[in-house]
Parts: sequence; C-alpha cells; structure tokens
Amino acid sequence: MSVLRRAKTWEISESEDSDAETKPGLNPEDGSQTAAVSTDSREQSSDSSSATKRESSALAPPRPGGSGTPSPARKRRSKEEIEADRRKAKERKEARERQRAARAQEKEERRQEQQRRREAAQNLKSLRPENCLKSLTVCIHPALLQKDGSDILLDTLASFDWKFSIESQQLVGSVTWTRDLPQQGDGGTLSVEEEQVLLVLSLADFMDIVISVKRIDSDGVETGVGSFWSPLLECLNRDVKKVVTLLVTDSEPDYRLNTCGVHLLDEPLQSKLGMDHLDIEEVLVYLQLYKNMSVVFLDGWGEITDHVCAVTKALSKRPFKLLTEGAELPFCVDGSWASGVRVEKDGSGLIQVWGKQIQQLNRVSPAVASAVTASYPSPQLLLQAYKSLGSEEERKGLLAGLSVKSGGKERRIGPEMSARVYRCFTAHNPQLVLD
Repeated sequence: MSVLRRAKTWEISESEDSDAETKPGLNPEDGSQTAAVSTDSREQSSDSSSATKRESSALAPPRPGGSGTPSPARKRRSKEEIEADRRKAKERKEARERQRAARAQEKEERRQEQQRRREAAQNLKSLRPENCLKSLTVCIHPALLQKDGSDILLDTLASFDWKFSIESQQLVGSVTWTRDLPQQGDGGTLSVEEEQVLLVLSLADFMDIVISVKRIDSDGVETGVGSFWSPLLECLNRDVKKVVTLLVTDSEPDYRLNTCGVHLLDEPLQSKLGMDHLDIEEVLVYLQLYKNMSVVFLDGWGEITDHVCAVTKALSKRPFKLLTEGAELPFCVDGSWASGVRVEKDGSGLIQVWGKQIQQLNRVSPAVASAVTASYPSPQLLLQAYKSLGSEEERKGLLAGLSVKSGGKERRIGPEMSARVYRCFTAHNPQLVLD
C-alpha cells in the first residue's frame, strides 16, 4: 500500500492535481489521495517561496522610506556626559602635548650636554702645551732688527714653526707675546696680550736706568729722568700686572750668580759701568722688590734667543698648569690610591676607611680588619660596646672570639690582638707602646 502511495506521489504533478479537482466523477479514495498530495506540494512550494523571499530580502538594499528591520534604539547622552567626554578628550590631548614637550626638552638638554662636553673636550685639548704654542705669537719691536745678530732670533723662531710678528710697541726694543683665544659666539678669536715683557738693553742703556734709580730722592719720589726709565715707569704704572725682565747684553760680558739667585756683574763689567759693586746690587734689589723687574746679563744674541724660547715654552704650559692647580685637591686623583680610600659625599667609603684605620696596627691583616668592621661597622659602635662592659678584662677580650676567615681556614682573633685594639682606641697616653 505504501509502495503504491509513493508511486502515486511521484507520478502526480501540480497540473494533474488541478485537473483532478476540476473533473467530476473521480473516486473518493483517489480524491483523498490527490488532496493529500496537493497539500504536500503546497507546503513545499510555500517553504521554497519563503526561503526565496528571505534570500532576496537579505541581498536587497535598504529601502529609502526606512521600512524594513528597525535598528535598536540608541541612548541619548545628556549635556553633562558630553561635557565630561570633551573634558577627558581635552585632558588626554594636553597630556600628550606635555609628554611631547617633555621629550623635546629632554632631547634638547641631551644635545646641549653633548655640545658642552664636546666644547669642554675641545678646550681641554687646546690647553695642551703643543696646541698652546700654535696660539702664541712672539711680537718683536723693529728696533731689535737693527742690532747685529738679531737674525739668530728670527731664524730660530722660523725653524720651530712658531708665529712671530714685527710691530711697534710701547717699549723700544722689547719682546712681548699675544695669545689667540677662541670666542664662544661667532667662532672668531680674541687676541690677548701676555704679562711677560722682555726688554733687550745694552750696557749704556742699563747704565741710564741705574743712574735714574740712584737719583731717587730720599723721600722715595721718582724723578723719571732717563730715556729708558721714563717709558718703563709709564708702562708699569699703566698695567701693574706686567712682569718686565731686563736682558742686558754686551759683546764680551762676564757675569756670575750669587747665593740669592741674582745675576751680578763681575769686576771687568763693573769697571765698564764705572760704578761700585754695592751700588749695582742696590739697583738690582730695588728693581726686584719695588718694581717686580729682574735683570739678566746675557752673552750675545744666542743666549737672548734661548731666553726668548724658554719664556715662550713656559707661557705655552701656563694654561694647563692653571687648570690642574685650580682644583680643590690637585694631588688627589679619581679612584683608589695607595695612601687611603676615597670617601664620597653620600658617605660611601667610610667603612673602608675604618678598616684601613685598624690595619695601621702592626700584624693586623685585612682579614682581621674585615672581621672587626663586620661586627662593629663604626668606631663609635666599638667604643659603646667597650663602655657597656663592666670589667677591664672583659673589654680587653671583647674581640678575642671573633672569627677570621683567610686562605680557606678559620681562626679567632685572639686575646693579644684584641687587647692591642682596645689599648689603641681607649688609651689617653700618646707615648703608650701598644705591643
């Protein structure tokens, strides 16, 4: 029966179903079967049409009229919430701007610090004597070139590749120095005159100065008479920092050095000057004490050239020496050295100093000192421990039981060394022998 029904179901179509409904005279049983078939076919067609509608509605664009599936209702924000969101956004923006400005400032500070370090390294490099020589210029008065043998000075300066110039100066026959200093702003250089002045004199010129000095009144009034003495006084009064050295030369001079380190003339040269030895000594002492001028007697232009070169080298070393001497303790170097331990401002290094203090005692090794400092990190704690004990014997044996580890072995400090440490820190007699 089921086989016949399935066959009828597959054989009957929709057109036949419609014909069966319109035609009269059909069998009732066949009509029921046809009705069932038609009902199943309508359900299938309705299912297929609804699926087609769903697919078309899913693919179709939304209608302009707004009809279709309604969207969920959005909650409307209040003015306070909007203002709060705006404030938060503004705060976030300001925080980002502050962070950006802080990063830019930090970057600028790092760049400036690098620039300062670079300039400091460049300045330190320029202060070296070999580099300072390049910034020095030897200024020679044209009057010196008229004397015989002055070409030795020029040839020597040229052989050393030193800078020199021929220019007029306040003192006739003088040699001065100028230093080129770099400028921070425009990158140019500034020429600064050094304090050292060399004045080359002959015996006659020096005699003129001696006579002018001897004519000073008993009240100390300087007359200023003399062709060399007057401009010399004028130069010293204008700049009190000037250090003038008189280089007295002759064709055949003889000179000696006394116990005070002052060059004195021998008898042949004194006879040429026509003055006594005591008078010349008085003039030399007056020039050195009152005018800060020294007198050197040289033999020709060879020694004058050597003196000029020596002063030039000394001036090239001056900036570096001033830099090293300007430190608070120039003899102390960074790091540790043999004489002690460096103590920083935060107090680090004090316990090492305490250990070094204990090691000053004879036969106290670093291991013993470490054992004492580990138990008593400061001298004050050790003194307090001594005061807390009642008897003298207990104080002497306070450190005897401390353990000392050295070379993989462990031992005790012992009563003898403990007593020595106790006597060292508590005795009032400076002449007491600890051992």
